[in-house]
Amino acid sequence: MKTNAQKKKKKALIAASVLLLFLLSAYTLLVYFLVSAALVPSFMEKLDSFQRITEESYAAQVQTSDIKENRQSSIQETKEWLSGAASQKRSIESFDGYRLIAEEFPAQEESHKWVLLLHGYTGWKEEMYPFALWYHNQGFHVLVPDLRCQGESEGDFIGMGWTDHFDGMQWIQEILKQDSDAEIVLHGQSMGASTALIMSGDVSLSEHVKAVVSDCAYTDAYSMFGDKAKAWFGLPAFPLVDSACLMLRLRGGYDLKDASALAAVEKSHVPTLFIHGDSDAMISVQMTRELYEAASCEKEILIVKGAGHAQSQDKDPDTYYGTIENFLDRALAKN
Repeated sequence: MKTNAQKKKKKALIAASVLLLFLLSAYTLLVYFLVSAALVPSFMEKLDSFQRITEESYAAQVQTSDIKENRQSSIQETKEWLSGAASQKRSIESFDGYRLIAEEFPAQEESHKWVLLLHGYTGWKEEMYPFALWYHNQGFHVLVPDLRCQGESEGDFIGMGWTDHFDGMQWIQEILKQDSDAEIVLHGQSMGASTALIMSGDVSLSEHVKAVVSDCAYTDAYSMFGDKAKAWFGLPAFPLVDSACLMLRLRGGYDLKDASALAAVEKSHVPTLFIHGDSDAMISVQMTRELYEAASCEKEILIVKGAGHAQSQDKDPDTYYGTIENFLDRALAKN
């Protein structure tokens, strides 16, 4: 016969086990929510995360008259160019079975110069069309994809640069099918910049990639995820981000720690131009300084005073595009 004390102890253990199970389930649901709210567009739309993140991102931008005027001028010039520019939609299947979409703008004259333009987090290819206009005017063939899970491209999870860099490799192969003598530039902005940098450190990167233009990249997705978990959702980075890494590996097939542009540039041999605005409230300019210092390749850095996140081209377009032009003239002349 069990004594009353033993019965009470057993009930206490059962109650503790139930409570522990409840807390574990609640924590798992919280991690599931965090991963979905940050990396699954269909879930983000239900929560209005896209709209909220967009609004908060806009509010954090620098709102000076010169940036606004240059931005509007760029949009208008891009619209006029698009009205008469020849283009064609391209598609490929990713390594894990998703249909990826890009828009191609062929060069007006015979050329082997190509650029792959990569947009940022929760973005779409159309955001990169002002850059496409500039490159097209420089005689480049331009390929502008929607990164997986965004725009017209399929996918379950935003790649934060990791799965995207595999997709980028496939777009390079698509370019080489058309032009076996292609000289390819990777130009990315924000998450697209980190994607380009991760590609630059991949040992399987084609020798046809001659240069990288990295505009406001982050050092690694793990750090960014921790920062934004607190800023956007009011959740502590520890231990949630490490738990999110485990869940993302189970659900999405990759780990946030894999997506490290910092580790990649230490192995890169591709000439790289690092650009960042010194008033960036989304991704600290210090991250680009760290990337520049760590890079083992031929490198150059441009810090644009008074520019917020992804605003360098609008703050000082002459310096921005002039620096890129001079950098690419040197990089492509060596080949």
